[in-house]
Amino acid sequence: MLNMATGAAVAFGLGFLYFISAIPAGAASGSPLWLAAVSAWAGYSAGALVVLLAGAPLRDWLIRKLKIPVKRDTSKLVWRIWERWGLAGLGLLAPVTIGPQAGSILALAVGERALRVFVALSIGVIPYCVLFAILVGLGVKIAR
Repeated sequence: MLNMATGAAVAFGLGFLYFISAIPAGAASGSPLWLAAVSAWAGYSAGALVVLLAGAPLRDWLIRKLKIPVKRDTSKLVWRIWERWGLAGLGLLAPVTIGPQAGSILALAVGERALRVFVALSIGVIPYCVLFAILVGLGVKIAR
């Protein structure tokens, strides 16, 4: 029972910070795969939620700091990517690229509403939870 709780805590913590390693580490720490996957999902979603709760002050600071153009200008790379893929693309790419915190920040900076960002990121990570749990269950080792 203690191993199961430890594994779930490991998966949650890594899901919050670095999703790709969360499910394998949770399973290696003694958690069943389904619990490691659910815990990693919850940790990832919590990572997005923490940033989204900071809201407007964080968005304004980031717009100034990163010089993100607030006005839609398709000559800028950020806006071209956003126009093509939007929030759904961010939800599917963030788990394996920039993570929930940076994904939330980016979406807030381009003007998305916090609830929509949270839903997109939380749903976008589900296919990866299933895929990684299956790969770990099969014992697939992915070389770095």
